[in-house]
Amino acid sequence: MNGPVVVGVDGSKSALTAVEVAAREARLRGVGLHVVHAFIWPAMHVDLGPSPTGPVGGGLLNAAERVLSDAVDRARETAPDIEVTRELVTGEPLTVLESQSRKASLVVVGSRGMGGFIGLLVGSTAVHLSAHGRCPVLVVRGDARDSGPVVVAVDGSPEADAAVGFAFAEASARGAELVAVHAWNTWTERGDDDPGHPQNLVDGVDRLRAGEERLLAEALAGWQERYPDVTTRRRLVEGRIRPALIEETERAQLIVMGARGRGGFVGLLLGSVSQALLHHAHCPVAVVRGDRP
Repeated sequence: MNGPVVVGVDGSKSALTAVEVAAREARLRGVGLHVVHAFIWPAMHVDLGPSPTGPVGGGLLNAAERVLSDAVDRARETAPDIEVTRELVTGEPLTVLESQSRKASLVVVGSRGMGGFIGLLVGSTAVHLSAHGRCPVLVVRGDARDSGPVVVAVDGSPEADAAVGFAFAEASARGAELVAVHAWNTWTERGDDDPGHPQNLVDGVDRLRAGEERLLAEALAGWQERYPDVTTRRRLVEGRIRPALIEETERAQLIVMGARGRGGFVGLLLGSVSQALLHHAHCPVAVVRGDRP
């Protein structure tokens, strides 16, 4: 999709950092940047203008316009060559950003917020968008660095396949190495005929490892052909995937994972691995749904 990159802003330092990341993403993709501020106060029927005894430039509406102006200025400083548009939208942040995601190629948010995006914590807005947004969501946290690999979590699922494709595209655009991480002792969703099922471990751990190596290779094969410029490194993890991924983020410039939405917010990655990374990653986190029309 060639829609714009959308970034939600609220006047916080975190949001301005998100604007910088979003501007660079728009430049990499060759699309415009759309800066959005959710303005909930009209729906609450409060006075939006300046106080009769206050400064002329006071009032909620003027404050909201300044939030947008500051964000647009930061975006143009970061990427002067991209088109930047702005929009003040009446509504609460979750609904506004979910609606914006329908026409966007990517939605970017900070990990914390204030003002128009009050409560913009990874437990609310980011999780909601990751589960229900119509495009990939990039949550800016940790260090927004320009060096290091792009890391992707791989488990062989359709959701992870969409994440792998997104990660390859990001690595190609950034000129970065891709590190694909897969945990090979996770049995929760596998059948008895799977080489990695505990009942089939009688042939030894080598059989399990070989099956997981094959799964990882197959998950990457088609994308490697499509992006031959991307250097790929595979990492098999014998153990818990969450600490392994968090460790990778200490050196990465981006980590990408799939989101499994199963009726609401429930999903294997969204409920556990994604939550852990959204709270503890040392770099920006992209969550990609595999069921986008």
